[in-house]
Amino acid sequence: MTDFDITGTSEPWVVFVPQGDAEVRRQLARLEAKGGHVHRFDSRDLVTERGIYAAFAEVLQFHGYFGWNWDAMVDCLDDLCGAVTGGVGIAAVIDEADRLLEVEHFPLFVSVLCQGADRANSAVDLDGFPLDRPAIAEHFVLEFREFDAEKIARLVSQPDLTVTTGDGFVGAALNPDEWH
Repeated sequence: MTDFDITGTSEPWVVFVPQGDAEVRRQLARLEAKGGHVHRFDSRDLVTERGIYAAFAEVLQFHGYFGWNWDAMVDCLDDLCGAVTGGVGIAAVIDEADRLLEVEHFPLFVSVLCQGADRANSAVDLDGFPLDRPAIAEHFVLEFREFDAEKIARLVSQPDLTVTTGDGFVGAALNPDEWH
């Protein structure tokens, strides 16, 4: 039994796991069987902020109005089209995420992913009013060749996130005391 489910709309939004984790593979297959989509990213494309914006805009088909900044990325992650989500949800998998641990923007990047996923996984807007769309399962999986849960948790920990550790994974979601 794991403490995360990337096929549904529950936290954590970002999951850090060893490369090739069997449970993640099962959950990705289940998401696709339900009609959701799995999108893969090469971490080499994500070592700069500009690279993140370009890779996410291309892979997740961000709208033309994407503003190429962190706030715009949160907005676009909340507003993914049906072609990207299958109307069900997505899991974005970042391969060999080890190289991201040392980049300056890594903690902010994780926070932005959590912010976008928190909004997409909700059926209400920021003011608590029902949206005109169902919640969409949206999760981000960072896979590591050399998985060090303590190091990952230490680097991701920040006041706006709740970081959890489990058997073979680290999870991150928005800290409700800071965001809700």
